[in-house]
Amino acid sequence: MAEPRTIHFNDLESLAGEEIGASDWHLIDQDRVNLFADATGDHQWIHVDVERATRELGSPIAHGYLTLSILPMLSPEVLRVDGVTRGINYGANKVRFTNMVPVGSKVRLKQKCLSVQEKAGGKQMISESTVEIEGQERPALVAETITVLYGG
Repeated sequence: MAEPRTIHFNDLESLAGEEIGASDWHLIDQDRVNLFADATGDHQWIHVDVERATRELGSPIAHGYLTLSILPMLSPEVLRVDGVTRGINYGANKVRFTNMVPVGSKVRLKQKCLSVQEKAGGKQMISESTVEIEGQERPALVAETITVLYGG
């Protein structure tokens, strides 16, 4: 398991414009896809009907929003910020699902810090978040994500 890059809250601005790093690879299995389908009510056959999806697509594919939803799980593997009392996911300026994630694939997060600025008593960090699929050139997801961190 790779160690995340570590920085102190007071030095966060120094990341602006830098590649931060990448998470470990994580398997997207059918159980995760089924649980996400149950949580969201999105039971489209391309995700949950293994026989049909395998026959027509080669395999079932993960929901695009499942790929987006794992960013909070993967982000701590990329960057650890010491001196933070809390952080919030503020949103995204742009999200694009650029490739399908076949069930059984491994994905990882690569992040680049685009900017850091003061916001609401904390620091707003905008990152380019890319979810890569092992063995594929085109990523599953490219998003410009916004996090606000508060130091204490």
